[in-house]
Amino acid sequence: MKIKIVVFGLIIAFSSNDTLAQPVAFPGASGFGSQASGGRGGNVFHVTSLADSGTGTFREAVSEPNRTVVFDVAGVIRIINKIAAAPNLTISGQTAPGEGIVVYGNGISFKENTIVRYMRFRGSINMPRGACTVNIDSCKNVILDHVSIEWGRWDNLHIKNSSNVTLQYCLVGEPIDPQRFGALFEHPTNITVHHCLWIDNQSRNPKAKAGIEYINNVVYNWGVSGLVGGHSEADHFQDVINNYFIAGPNSNNNFIAMFTATDHVYHSGNMVDDNKDGMLNGRVAIDTDFVHVKATLVPKKQNLPANAVTVETAEAAYKTVLAQAGASLHRDAIDTRIINYLKSLGKEGKIFKTEVDAGGQGPIADGKTGTDSDGDGIPDKWETAHKGNPKDAKDAAAVNSAGYSRLEEYCNGLVL
Repeated sequence: MKIKIVVFGLIIAFSSNDTLAQPVAFPGASGFGSQASGGRGGNVFHVTSLADSGTGTFREAVSEPNRTVVFDVAGVIRIINKIAAAPNLTISGQTAPGEGIVVYGNGISFKENTIVRYMRFRGSINMPRGACTVNIDSCKNVILDHVSIEWGRWDNLHIKNSSNVTLQYCLVGEPIDPQRFGALFEHPTNITVHHCLWIDNQSRNPKAKAGIEYINNVVYNWGVSGLVGGHSEADHFQDVINNYFIAGPNSNNNFIAMFTATDHVYHSGNMVDDNKDGMLNGRVAIDTDFVHVKATLVPKKQNLPANAVTVETAEAAYKTVLAQAGASLHRDAIDTRIINYLKSLGKEGKIFKTEVDAGGQGPIADGKTGTDSDGDGIPDKWETAHKGNPKDAKDAAAVNSAGYSRLEEYCNGLVL
Protein backbone atom coordinates (compact mmCIF):
# COMPACT_ATOMS: atom_id res chain seq x y z
CA MET A 1 0.00 0.00 0.00
CA LYS A 2 1.10 3.58 -0.64
CA ILE A 3 2.45 5.54 2.31
CA LYS A 4 0.31 8.49 3.37
CA ILE A 5 2.10 11.30 5.23
CA VAL A 6 0.67 14.79 5.22
CA VAL A 7 2.71 17.83 6.23
CA PHE A 8 0.50 20.46 7.80
CA GLY A 9 2.82 23.44 7.83
CA LEU A 10 1.68 26.68 9.49
CA ILE A 11 -0.95 26.41 12.19
CA ILE A 12 -3.79 28.90 11.81
CA ALA A 13 -6.51 29.70 14.28
CA PHE A 14 -10.17 29.25 13.44
CA SER A 15 -11.11 31.00 16.67
CA SER A 16 -11.59 34.72 17.08
CA ASN A 17 -9.68 34.60 20.37
CA ASP A 18 -6.25 36.19 20.31
CA THR A 19 -4.89 34.04 23.12
CA LEU A 20 -5.07 30.25 22.85
CA ALA A 21 -5.14 28.06 25.91
CA GLN A 22 -2.39 25.54 26.48
CA PRO A 23 -4.55 22.43 26.66
CA VAL A 24 -3.97 19.15 28.39
CA ALA A 25 -3.15 16.16 26.18
CA PHE A 26 -6.87 15.64 25.44
CA PRO A 27 -10.13 16.32 27.28
CA GLY A 28 -10.19 14.00 30.29
CA ALA A 29 -6.42 13.74 30.67
CA SER A 30 -5.31 14.14 34.28
CA GLY A 31 -2.39 13.58 36.59
CA PHE A 32 1.29 14.23 36.10
CA GLY A 33 1.43 13.18 32.44
CA SER A 34 -1.53 15.25 31.32
CA GLN A 35 0.60 18.08 29.88
CA ALA A 36 2.06 15.90 27.13
CA SER A 37 1.44 17.46 23.71
CA GLY A 38 2.52 14.46 21.64
CA GLY A 39 2.57 15.12 17.92
CA ARG A 40 0.52 18.33 18.14
CA GLY A 41 1.56 20.69 15.35
CA GLY A 42 3.45 17.99 13.43
CA ASN A 43 2.62 15.74 10.50
CA VAL A 44 -0.03 13.05 10.17
CA PHE A 45 0.89 9.46 9.26
CA HIS A 46 -1.69 6.94 8.06
CA VAL A 47 -1.03 3.31 8.99
CA THR A 48 -2.20 1.40 5.91
CA SER A 49 -0.54 -1.99 6.42
CA LEU A 50 -0.57 -4.68 9.12
CA ALA A 51 2.89 -5.88 8.14
CA ASP A 52 5.75 -5.87 10.66
CA SER A 53 7.84 -3.39 8.70
CA GLY A 54 7.92 -1.45 5.48
CA THR A 55 5.82 1.21 3.83
CA GLY A 56 2.70 2.28 5.71
CA THR A 57 3.35 0.12 8.77
CA PHE A 58 3.04 1.01 12.43
CA ARG A 59 6.77 0.51 12.86
CA GLU A 60 7.43 3.13 10.19
CA ALA A 61 4.76 5.41 11.64
CA VAL A 62 6.48 5.71 15.03
CA SER A 63 10.03 5.81 13.69
CA GLU A 64 10.08 9.60 13.26
CA PRO A 65 9.14 12.32 15.77
CA ASN A 66 6.44 15.00 15.55
CA ARG A 67 3.66 12.85 14.16
CA THR A 68 0.05 12.04 14.84
CA VAL A 69 -0.53 8.40 13.90
CA VAL A 70 -3.96 7.40 12.57
CA PHE A 71 -5.10 4.01 11.32
CA ASP A 72 -6.79 3.15 8.03
CA VAL A 73 -6.75 -0.56 8.91
CA ALA A 74 -7.68 -2.76 11.88
CA GLY A 75 -6.26 -6.11 12.92
CA VAL A 76 -3.22 -7.80 14.40
CA ILE A 77 0.24 -6.37 13.74
CA ARG A 78 2.59 -9.29 14.36
CA ILE A 79 6.10 -8.07 15.15
CA ILE A 80 9.29 -10.07 15.49
CA ASN A 81 11.63 -7.45 16.94
CA LYS A 82 10.94 -4.77 19.51
CA ILE A 83 9.71 -1.38 18.29
CA ALA A 84 11.55 1.75 19.45
CA ALA A 85 9.22 4.72 19.09
CA ALA A 86 10.49 8.26 18.53
CA PRO A 87 9.55 11.17 20.85
CA ASN A 88 6.76 13.71 20.27
CA LEU A 89 4.11 11.28 19.05
CA THR A 90 0.36 10.99 19.34
CA ILE A 91 -0.85 7.45 18.61
CA SER A 92 -4.60 7.61 18.07
CA GLY A 93 -5.74 4.02 18.24
CA GLN A 94 -9.36 5.15 18.38
CA THR A 95 -9.17 6.07 14.67
CA ALA A 96 -8.83 2.42 13.64
CA PRO A 97 -11.94 0.85 12.11
CA GLY A 98 -13.55 -2.39 13.30
CA GLU A 99 -12.19 -3.77 16.57
CA GLY A 100 -9.04 -1.67 16.43
CA ILE A 101 -5.38 -2.60 16.60
CA VAL A 102 -3.23 -5.18 18.41
CA VAL A 103 0.57 -4.99 18.31
CA TYR A 104 1.54 -8.57 19.15
CA GLY A 105 4.70 -10.64 19.49
CA ASN A 106 7.25 -8.35 21.10
CA GLY A 107 7.50 -5.07 23.01
CA ILE A 108 7.60 -1.34 22.37
CA SER A 109 9.53 1.46 24.06
CA PHE A 110 8.24 5.03 24.24
CA LYS A 111 10.16 8.29 24.51
CA GLU A 112 9.31 11.68 25.93
CA ASN A 113 6.23 13.73 25.12
CA THR A 114 4.06 10.85 23.95
CA ILE A 115 0.29 10.35 23.93
CA VAL A 116 -1.04 6.81 23.36
CA ARG A 117 -4.77 6.08 23.30
CA TYR A 118 -6.92 2.98 22.69
CA MET A 119 -4.13 0.60 21.72
CA ARG A 120 -3.39 -3.02 22.65
CA PHE A 121 0.21 -4.16 23.14
CA ARG A 122 0.79 -7.87 23.75
CA GLY A 123 4.10 -9.66 24.09
CA SER A 124 4.79 -13.33 23.49
CA ILE A 125 6.60 -16.32 24.94
CA ASN A 126 8.79 -16.07 21.82
CA MET A 127 10.38 -12.76 22.81
CA PRO A 128 13.49 -12.66 25.04
CA ARG A 129 13.20 -14.02 28.57
CA GLY A 130 13.71 -10.64 30.26
CA ALA A 131 11.50 -8.63 27.92
CA CYS A 132 8.63 -6.37 28.93
CA THR A 133 5.73 -5.51 26.66
CA VAL A 134 5.88 -1.74 27.21
CA ASN A 135 8.88 0.33 28.37
CA ILE A 136 8.70 3.98 29.44
CA ASP A 137 12.28 4.59 30.60
CA SER A 138 14.33 7.78 31.00
CA CYS A 139 11.74 10.16 29.62
CA LYS A 140 9.10 12.65 30.71
CA ASN A 141 5.61 13.81 29.75
CA VAL A 142 3.94 10.55 28.71
CA ILE A 143 0.28 9.58 29.00
CA LEU A 144 -1.26 6.20 28.19
CA ASP A 145 -5.06 6.26 28.06
CA HIS A 146 -7.29 3.22 27.56
CA VAL A 147 -4.36 0.98 26.65
CA SER A 148 -4.23 -2.81 27.13
CA ILE A 149 -0.82 -4.21 28.08
CA GLU A 150 -0.45 -7.98 28.33
CA TRP A 151 1.77 -11.05 27.92
CA GLY A 152 5.08 -9.57 29.05
CA ARG A 153 7.72 -12.11 30.03
CA TRP A 154 9.48 -10.22 32.83
CA ASP A 155 6.92 -7.52 33.54
CA ASN A 156 4.11 -6.27 31.37
CA LEU A 157 5.25 -2.70 31.94
CA HIS A 158 8.54 -1.09 32.96
CA ILE A 159 9.05 2.55 33.96
CA LYS A 160 12.52 3.63 35.07
CA ASN A 161 14.00 7.06 35.84
CA SER A 162 11.09 8.86 34.19
CA SER A 163 8.87 11.70 35.36
CA ASN A 164 5.48 13.22 34.61
CA VAL A 165 3.79 10.01 33.48
CA THR A 166 0.09 9.11 33.62
CA LEU A 167 -1.52 5.70 33.14
CA GLN A 168 -5.29 6.07 33.08
CA TYR A 169 -8.02 3.57 32.25
CA CYS A 170 -5.42 0.99 31.27
CA LEU A 171 -5.53 -2.81 31.60
CA VAL A 172 -2.30 -4.43 32.78
CA GLY A 173 -2.69 -8.20 32.98
CA GLU A 174 -1.82 -11.77 32.06
CA PRO A 175 1.98 -11.60 32.07
CA ILE A 176 3.62 -14.90 31.20
CA ASP A 177 6.69 -16.98 32.13
CA PRO A 178 9.18 -16.72 33.63
CA GLN A 179 8.07 -14.00 36.10
CA ARG A 180 4.42 -13.26 35.31
CA PHE A 181 4.67 -9.81 36.96
CA GLY A 182 2.54 -6.73 36.33
CA ALA A 183 4.91 -3.75 36.38
CA LEU A 184 8.17 -2.52 37.83
CA PHE A 185 8.53 1.18 38.55
CA GLU A 186 12.21 1.88 39.22
CA HIS A 187 12.75 5.37 40.64
CA PRO A 188 10.34 7.36 38.53
CA THR A 189 8.87 10.50 40.06
CA ASN A 190 5.58 12.29 39.48
CA ILE A 191 3.68 9.18 38.39
CA THR A 192 -0.12 9.01 38.27
CA VAL A 193 -1.89 5.65 37.95
CA HIS A 194 -5.66 5.91 38.08
CA HIS A 195 -8.66 3.85 37.07
CA CYS A 196 -6.50 0.98 35.81
CA LEU A 197 -7.21 -2.74 36.05
CA TRP A 198 -4.35 -4.91 37.34
CA ILE A 199 -5.41 -8.49 36.77
CA ASP A 200 -3.96 -12.02 36.86
CA ASN A 201 -0.48 -10.77 37.74
CA GLN A 202 1.57 -13.02 40.02
CA SER A 203 2.92 -9.89 41.74
CA ARG A 204 3.86 -6.22 41.13
CA ASN A 205 0.55 -4.46 40.67
CA PRO A 206 2.89 -2.53 40.38
CA LYS A 207 6.13 -2.66 42.38
CA ALA A 208 6.28 1.01 43.34
CA LYS A 209 9.84 2.16 43.88
CA ALA A 210 8.49 5.56 43.00
CA GLY A 211 6.91 8.86 43.79
CA ILE A 212 3.40 7.79 42.79
CA GLU A 213 -0.25 8.58 43.23
CA TYR A 214 -2.23 5.35 42.89
CA ILE A 215 -5.91 6.23 42.73
CA ASN A 216 -9.13 4.34 41.94
CA ASN A 217 -7.42 1.25 40.56
CA VAL A 218 -8.79 -2.29 40.77
CA VAL A 219 -6.39 -5.13 41.56
CA TYR A 220 -7.88 -8.57 40.86
CA ASN A 221 -6.56 -12.11 41.27
CA TRP A 222 -3.03 -11.28 42.34
CA GLY A 223 -0.89 -14.33 43.05
CA VAL A 224 1.73 -13.99 45.78
CA SER A 225 1.25 -10.24 46.24
CA GLY A 226 -0.81 -7.31 45.08
CA LEU A 227 0.54 -3.76 45.38
CA VAL A 228 4.26 -3.98 46.22
CA GLY A 229 6.35 -1.33 47.96
CA GLY A 230 9.83 -0.21 47.04
CA HIS A 231 11.45 -2.03 49.99
CA SER A 232 14.85 -0.49 49.30
CA GLU A 233 17.29 1.90 50.96
CA ALA A 234 16.01 4.83 48.87
CA ASP A 235 12.96 6.79 50.02
CA HIS A 236 9.73 6.35 48.07
CA PHE A 237 6.50 8.29 48.38
CA GLN A 238 3.26 6.46 47.61
CA ASP A 239 -0.29 7.84 47.83
CA VAL A 240 -2.75 4.92 47.80
CA ILE A 241 -6.30 6.27 47.52
CA ASN A 242 -9.72 4.67 46.98
CA ASN A 243 -8.55 1.51 45.25
CA TYR A 244 -10.35 -1.86 45.34
CA PHE A 245 -8.33 -5.02 45.96
CA ILE A 246 -10.37 -8.11 45.01
CA ALA A 247 -9.01 -11.61 45.56
CA GLY A 248 -9.41 -14.24 42.85
CA PRO A 249 -8.75 -17.98 42.56
CA ASN A 250 -4.95 -17.54 42.71
CA SER A 251 -4.85 -14.91 45.47
CA ASN A 252 -3.46 -15.16 48.97
CA ASN A 253 -4.02 -12.53 51.66
CA ASN A 254 -1.15 -10.25 50.60
CA PHE A 255 -3.06 -7.51 48.83
CA ILE A 256 -0.16 -5.26 49.79
CA ALA A 257 3.37 -6.54 50.38
CA MET A 258 7.03 -5.70 50.83
CA PHE A 259 6.71 -2.13 52.08
CA THR A 260 9.46 -0.99 54.45
CA ALA A 261 10.28 2.10 56.50
CA THR A 262 11.63 3.91 53.42
CA ASP A 263 8.17 3.66 51.82
CA HIS A 264 6.26 6.75 52.92
CA VAL A 265 2.60 5.90 52.43
CA TYR A 266 -0.53 7.99 52.58
CA HIS A 267 -3.60 5.80 52.32
CA SER A 268 -7.31 6.56 52.35
CA GLY A 269 -10.55 4.96 51.22
CA ASN A 270 -9.13 1.64 50.01
CA MET A 271 -11.28 -1.50 50.05
CA VAL A 272 -10.33 -5.17 50.26
CA ASP A 273 -12.65 -8.00 49.19
CA ASP A 274 -10.87 -11.28 49.93
CA ASN A 275 -13.73 -13.73 50.46
CA LYS A 276 -14.09 -14.85 46.80
CA ASP A 277 -17.87 -15.19 47.15
CA GLY A 278 -18.94 -13.63 43.85
CA MET A 279 -20.15 -10.39 45.44
CA LEU A 280 -18.52 -7.00 45.94
CA ASN A 281 -18.60 -6.77 49.71
CA GLY A 282 -15.15 -5.76 50.90
CA ARG A 283 -13.86 -4.13 54.06
CA VAL A 284 -12.02 -0.87 54.53
CA ALA A 285 -8.22 -1.13 54.53
CA ILE A 286 -6.87 0.24 57.81
CA ASP A 287 -3.55 1.49 59.17
CA THR A 288 -2.71 -1.94 60.53
CA ASP A 289 -2.70 -3.40 57.02
CA PHE A 290 0.12 -1.05 56.03
CA VAL A 291 1.96 -1.07 59.34
CA HIS A 292 1.99 -4.87 59.20
CA VAL A 293 4.20 -4.64 56.10
CA LYS A 294 6.32 -1.99 57.86
CA ALA A 295 5.39 1.06 55.77
CA THR A 296 5.93 4.52 57.24
CA LEU A 297 2.50 6.16 57.31
CA VAL A 298 2.12 9.87 56.63
CA PRO A 299 -0.90 12.08 57.38
CA LYS A 300 -1.46 13.78 54.02
CA LYS A 301 -1.10 13.31 50.29
CA GLN A 302 2.45 13.77 48.99
CA ASN A 303 2.14 13.81 45.18
CA LEU A 304 0.21 16.83 43.89
CA PRO A 305 -0.14 17.24 40.10
CA ALA A 306 -1.39 20.53 38.71
CA ASN A 307 -4.25 18.74 36.94
CA ALA A 308 -5.67 16.54 39.68
CA VAL A 309 -7.50 13.25 39.20
CA THR A 310 -11.23 13.35 39.91
CA VAL A 311 -11.46 10.80 42.72
CA GLU A 312 -14.37 8.37 43.12
CA THR A 313 -15.14 5.98 45.93
CA ALA A 314 -13.58 2.54 45.58
CA GLU A 315 -17.03 1.08 44.82
CA ALA A 316 -17.68 3.60 42.06
CA ALA A 317 -14.17 3.07 40.69
CA TYR A 318 -14.86 -0.65 40.34
CA LYS A 319 -17.80 0.13 38.03
CA THR A 320 -15.77 2.67 36.05
CA VAL A 321 -12.86 0.28 35.59
CA LEU A 322 -15.20 -2.53 34.59
CA ALA A 323 -16.64 -0.34 31.83
CA GLN A 324 -13.57 1.59 30.72
CA ALA A 325 -10.25 -0.20 31.38
CA GLY A 326 -8.13 -1.13 28.40
CA ALA A 327 -8.89 -0.52 24.73
CA SER A 328 -12.58 -0.44 25.58
CA LEU A 329 -13.95 1.47 22.61
CA HIS A 330 -14.31 -1.97 21.00
CA ARG A 331 -13.09 -4.73 23.34
CA ASP A 332 -11.66 -7.75 21.56
CA ALA A 333 -12.16 -11.37 22.67
CA ILE A 334 -9.09 -11.39 24.94
CA ASP A 335 -9.96 -8.27 26.90
CA THR A 336 -13.60 -9.37 27.08
CA ARG A 337 -12.53 -12.69 28.62
CA ILE A 338 -10.34 -10.87 31.14
CA ILE A 339 -13.13 -8.45 32.06
CA ASN A 340 -15.46 -11.42 32.60
CA TYR A 341 -12.95 -12.78 35.14
CA LEU A 342 -13.30 -9.53 37.06
CA LYS A 343 -17.08 -9.69 36.87
CA SER A 344 -16.99 -13.06 38.63
CA LEU A 345 -15.68 -11.33 41.79
CA GLY A 346 -13.44 -14.11 42.99
CA LYS A 347 -14.79 -17.11 41.12
CA GLU A 348 -12.78 -16.94 37.87
CA GLY A 349 -9.34 -15.88 36.66
CA LYS A 350 -6.00 -17.55 36.08
CA ILE A 351 -2.30 -16.76 36.00
CA PHE A 352 -1.05 -18.29 32.76
CA LYS A 353 2.41 -19.47 31.71
CA THR A 354 2.13 -18.63 28.00
CA GLU A 355 -0.28 -16.75 25.78
CA VAL A 356 -1.16 -20.07 24.13
CA ASP A 357 -2.41 -21.33 27.50
CA ALA A 358 -4.61 -18.24 27.63
CA GLY A 359 -6.09 -19.03 24.22
CA GLY A 360 -3.63 -17.18 22.01
CA GLN A 361 -4.07 -14.13 19.84
CA GLY A 362 -7.08 -14.51 17.62
CA PRO A 363 -8.21 -12.36 14.70
CA ILE A 364 -9.44 -8.79 15.04
CA ALA A 365 -12.42 -7.68 12.98
CA ASP A 366 -11.64 -5.11 10.31
CA GLY A 367 -13.93 -2.31 9.24
CA LYS A 368 -14.20 0.61 6.86
CA THR A 369 -12.79 4.09 7.26
CA GLY A 370 -14.38 7.18 5.80
CA THR A 371 -12.97 8.79 2.67
CA ASP A 372 -10.18 11.26 3.45
CA SER A 373 -9.57 13.08 0.17
CA ASP A 374 -6.76 15.34 1.36
CA GLY A 375 -5.09 12.74 3.60
CA ASP A 376 -5.09 14.98 6.67
CA GLY A 377 -6.40 12.26 9.00
CA ILE A 378 -9.97 13.63 9.07
CA PRO A 379 -12.73 11.98 7.02
CA ASP A 380 -14.43 14.19 4.46
CA LYS A 381 -17.83 13.75 6.08
CA TRP A 382 -16.59 15.10 9.41
CA GLU A 383 -14.74 17.99 7.79
CA THR A 384 -17.79 19.06 5.82
CA ALA A 385 -20.02 18.87 8.90
CA HIS A 386 -17.55 21.00 10.88
CA LYS A 387 -17.02 23.65 8.17
CA GLY A 388 -13.64 22.38 7.07
CA ASN A 389 -12.39 21.82 3.54
CA PRO A 390 -11.96 18.12 2.69
CA LYS A 391 -9.64 19.11 -0.16
CA ASP A 392 -7.28 21.23 1.92
CA ALA A 393 -4.96 19.31 4.25
CA LYS A 394 -3.63 22.46 5.89
CA ASP A 395 -6.88 23.24 7.69
CA ALA A 396 -6.38 20.16 9.91
CA ALA A 397 -3.74 22.20 11.75
CA ALA A 398 -6.10 25.09 12.50
CA VAL A 399 -6.45 25.58 16.25
CA ASN A 400 -9.68 26.23 18.13
CA SER A 401 -10.26 28.37 21.22
CA ALA A 402 -9.51 25.40 23.50
CA GLY A 403 -6.05 25.03 21.98
CA TYR A 404 -6.67 21.83 20.00
CA SER A 405 -6.08 21.44 16.29
CA ARG A 406 -8.91 20.37 14.04
CA LEU A 407 -7.23 16.95 13.76
CA GLU A 408 -7.11 16.63 17.54
CA GLU A 409 -10.72 17.76 17.78
CA TYR A 410 -11.75 14.97 15.40
CA CYS A 411 -9.69 12.28 17.14
CA ASN A 412 -10.77 13.35 20.61
CA GLY A 413 -14.41 13.48 19.56
CA LEU A 414 -14.38 9.79 18.63
CA VAL A 415 -14.19 8.84 22.30
CA LEU A 416 -15.85 11.67 24.21
